[in-house]
Amino acid sequence: MLDFLGNLERTHMCGTLRAGHAGQQVVLMGWVNRRRDHGNLIFLDLRDRSGIAQIVLDKELTPEGHAKGEQVRPEYVVAAVGKVRLRDKDAINPKMETGEIEIKATELRVLNDTRLAPFSPSEEAIQNEEIRLKYRYIDLRRPEMQHNFRLRHEITLAIRESLSKQGFLEIETPILTKSTPEGARDFLVPSRVHPGEFYALPQSPQIFKQILMISGFDRYFQIARCFRDEDLRADRQLEFTQVDLEMSFPRREHVFGVVEQFMKAAFAAAGVDLPVPFPSISYDESMRQYGTDKPDLRLPGLTDVRSAFTNEALATLQIDSALPVVALRIPGVGELSRKEREENHPLFDQKKGAKFIDDFKRLAKSFPDAAAKVRELAGAAESDFVIVVAGDPAHHIKASDTKFSGRLSEREINVYAAAGNFRAELAKKYADRHGAFRITDEVVEKARARSANDDLIDGGKAFHPMWLTDFPMFEYELSSGKWVPAHHPFTAPYEADMANLVSDPASVRADCYDLAMNGLELGSGSIRIHSKDVQQVIFRALGISDEEARKRFGFFLDALEYGTPPHGGIALGLDRIVMLLAGAANLREVITFPKTAKAIDLMADAPTTIPEQQLKELHIRVAR
Repeated sequence: MLDFLGNLERTHMCGTLRAGHAGQQVVLMGWVNRRRDHGNLIFLDLRDRSGIAQIVLDKELTPEGHAKGEQVRPEYVVAAVGKVRLRDKDAINPKMETGEIEIKATELRVLNDTRLAPFSPSEEAIQNEEIRLKYRYIDLRRPEMQHNFRLRHEITLAIRESLSKQGFLEIETPILTKSTPEGARDFLVPSRVHPGEFYALPQSPQIFKQILMISGFDRYFQIARCFRDEDLRADRQLEFTQVDLEMSFPRREHVFGVVEQFMKAAFAAAGVDLPVPFPSISYDESMRQYGTDKPDLRLPGLTDVRSAFTNEALATLQIDSALPVVALRIPGVGELSRKEREENHPLFDQKKGAKFIDDFKRLAKSFPDAAAKVRELAGAAESDFVIVVAGDPAHHIKASDTKFSGRLSEREINVYAAAGNFRAELAKKYADRHGAFRITDEVVEKARARSANDDLIDGGKAFHPMWLTDFPMFEYELSSGKWVPAHHPFTAPYEADMANLVSDPASVRADCYDLAMNGLELGSGSIRIHSKDVQQVIFRALGISDEEARKRFGFFLDALEYGTPPHGGIALGLDRIVMLLAGAANLREVITFPKTAKAIDLMADAPTTIPEQQLKELHIRVAR
């Protein structure tokens, strides 16, 4: 028989009690984390979100409470009334924040029981993630998950306070809106009132926040819910949260300053001192130095070693002399065996028109001067393993195959990208080998678990932000045969490149910027187009006719004609920020009710079929 709560009121959270509370009468409520029966004494570890406190049920003092204590099991919900007392010295538990005290109970109420759960919240490692997601309400009781969401709250609060102090107003934008092309597929919502017509869930508040600038709000921000129907991975979910902001009359540096201030506040909320200002690098230089547009500065970069080779050596090695020749080094792993090298080969993306040399002994035998020069240029110690990546002259690809077009040629980008991808994959593999490489906190945590010496995993909690600028304005899409925006169609081009919009779109730079940290893209933003005429030129350059632009964006084009101020902004992924600071393996650890990699909510069993009558009301018929 369960007890009623009645007029009983909680006085303290379990984890807040300390030695200074000794002698106080308290009422605690929570879940039984553990039960130990010592005959006349029963000990209950009572847990709530703040922590655990030990309850003592003495049969002589409270026979009824003791009898109830004999019946309770882990995850029962109980209320305990009693007096705080200091533990005996030999009973103090230094591993518990409440380890100096215990509560001598005078009353115990059993508020609810529980079914046998598939796992216990006190289990340290639960391998089956599907079970965790199906029983998410139990999983969220785990201390690690409670920590993650307390941290998320503190980070979000710090961001809100920082932006408010900087003069930003928090304003909401619509969830039901118009479908506009923003890169990913929209989630569509059928209209019952307007048969055959649909709303779309926002991929971002992009157009609306620009309209807020036209409306004179000057500085806007929102902790915005966004939705994108795209393939999932560790750092993607169908629905996610952005720190979205926009400001009037800014230069790029103004946006940087705002972001750096709220990022510093967010990291401080997690106990991390994040130095500002953040360094910046151009897209081209990032590709040259790191082989990616989201560099992880914890890893050794790429080194240009073209000067180490004569043209004759390159010809013998079948390396394209017109393309980059770069070296990447793996610190501290020593010389890899042939078997180890062959195991690494599948990690190299050979589709990018690049090749690699990883048999350094053979290279040194055939070209000793070149091999020595490569190691010198790369700054390689004797214990470092070096790999050379270069262009493959036998690989010919069309200009349209490249992701970005601009000052770096397509084939140059492909060589750098192949080296950058290889660098990242090797980082994951060798993170735990003599502190060699590291790329994400998931890797760091796995490596730390395998190593008794944390010093081997140097800098696992080091955070290295980097601004990236000077992106190409357009990229060429092979499937459609059209130029498409590298970011989105509302990004302003550099003023100096305006004349080339139609004649040479590949050379046009965008006044946009990304923020990367530890190999993740945290956010992307730009200075926006604030002229209707320029916006229409961009649409035409993208192959969007005036008629189509009017159909899709007519309301926005109209708004641009009514005194639009210069404006710009950015959106940062809140989930990704929390994931980094929590040291989480993926976004599912910092989102309360996430979807699986197959886009399924295992707990709610969604998506699901809809009754025929409900579909009929929405004027929808499902084709079987």
